[in-house]
Amino acid sequence: MFNPSREQVRQFFVEAWGKYKQKQLLSPLESMAVNLMQQHPEYHDLLENPDAVHQDYSVEKGQTNPFLHMSMHLAIQEQLSIDQPPGIKAAYDRLVATLDPHEAMHRIMDALGEVIWEAQRLNKPLDNERYIELIHRYAAH
Repeated sequence: MFNPSREQVRQFFVEAWGKYKQKQLLSPLESMAVNLMQQHPEYHDLLENPDAVHQDYSVEKGQTNPFLHMSMHLAIQEQLSIDQPPGIKAAYDRLVATLDPHEAMHRIMDALGEVIWEAQRLNKPLDNERYIELIHRYAAH
């Protein structure tokens, strides 16, 4: 199983963006990442800054970690492509019935963040049933 470090993940995004900007051939995963980066113009300057991979992003300072955000997008895309956990694809489809696909992904991201936080806080495995339940709850709002 591939378990990249924080720096490797960040470098992946920076390098994929650089390859895209230089019109180089992208791998399928890089293409997915570039598609996400195109949807987040607020990150473009950061992705062109080689020092960005070493920055800390503090929730306490009101900062969003752009690399975590994009990584969660990629993880959710993978979950949707294989419908794992079971039911996530149907929950996503329910969201996109009333929201644009990108906003739907952000609602799922909120649910994923919540169940990851709960799992870490309680030192338990991720609760897939709670994850799907939260997505449905976010779809109702």
